Amino acid sequence: MSLPLKIAWRYLVSKKGHQAVNIISIVAVCGVVVATAALICVLSVFNGFRGLIMGRLAMLDPQVAITATVGKAINDADSVITAVSAVPGVERAVPVVEDQALAIYAQMQMPVRLKGVPDDYNTMNLMDSVIVDGEWRLHDQVSSYGVLGAGPAVRLMVRPEFLGMVRLYAPQRQGHVNIANPMGAFRADSLFVSGIFQLQQNSYDANLIYVPLDMARELFDYDTQATQIEVKLAPGASEQQVMRGISQTLGGSYQVKNRLMQQLEAYRLVNIEKWMAFLLLAFILVIATFNVISTLSLLIIEKDDSIATLRALGAHDSLISRIFVLQGWLITLVGAITGVVIGLILCLCQQQFGLLRLSGDPANMIVSAYPVEVQWMDVLITLALVAAVGLLTSMVTALIMRRRLRN
Repeated sequence: MSLPLKIAWRYLVSKKGHQAVNIISIVAVCGVVVATAALICVLSVFNGFRGLIMGRLAMLDPQVAITATVGKAINDADSVITAVSAVPGVERAVPVVEDQALAIYAQMQMPVRLKGVPDDYNTMNLMDSVIVDGEWRLHDQVSSYGVLGAGPAVRLMVRPEFLGMVRLYAPQRQGHVNIANPMGAFRADSLFVSGIFQLQQNSYDANLIYVPLDMARELFDYDTQATQIEVKLAPGASEQQVMRGISQTLGGSYQVKNRLMQQLEAYRLVNIEKWMAFLLLAFILVIATFNVISTLSLLIIEKDDSIATLRALGAHDSLISRIFVLQGWLITLVGAITGVVIGLILCLCQQQFGLLRLSGDPANMIVSAYPVEVQWMDVLITLALVAAVGLLTSMVTALIMRRRLRN
């Protein structure tokens, strides 16, 4: 350990001549500790919420989705599926047709989003785990069925055991509209309700209805087209390699998206909120460093006798300045390390025991406590911020010390 660092450490841990300086030193370190721990905890909570949201959406989102770059539909979807299925790592690929329609049941009606899928579509995702009433079924020997989101089920006031059929209407994509017969401009079909799902995510629950693929194609005037092709990966397959293989096979006429890319807006929103909170706490950390600067200023004044002794012993001004600069770094470093440790302990306790709970009825919530997920990149960013703040503190300290030594 170098001489300036030994002296700086001694000044940091030793009892000061004035009680006020001791108190201010403790406050300075505690300010850095609290700000650093708050950064770790807040960033981890936002990571937890992001993971929770993405985890819920991943229950129904396909692992890989393929859409047309130009236009709404993929022409000759079967040939595209054949090409995609030959890509190593692809377990299965299925076509889906999705568009807007009007649903009517008794006197109730609402605009909905129909998604036509194969009968065994529930094997592509975790649909069975989010069905809260009824079961997954799209066809039997008697009729066609639909699986409704909680929103349409409530708005239409329908349940799986009801005998009435939900009527679906969609505007014709082709042909001319006969003004004398406006209803002729719509295609219509009917189905029973077999199940109701609730993901507790508005983008799915609010207006989505799963219907048989052939019914959706009939309603929306499609034959072999699909609005999207959804891909399930084989166990252990690399998502990036499969996406790269699909892109190379299909060319630039198709977009290939993973789950994150499919929910890019939601991901961006959570990230924006996270880094806005980071900037606010970073500002608080910068404010806390003023305590460090004031502490060093008082310490410089208190150590006038020691400075004079060092100069008498032959210490040059640069060495004396380095002592107090290093002390500023030590205060920041001790506060940062302590804050990170406390923040990690608090996050671990929250993960294990759920100390901070969300307000509301636990029966209606996905989680009852704040979710927490520590990411080491956030820890490194926090430490880098504290290091930058420490550099600022040291620069100000060096300036104060040079002026003091010149007097």
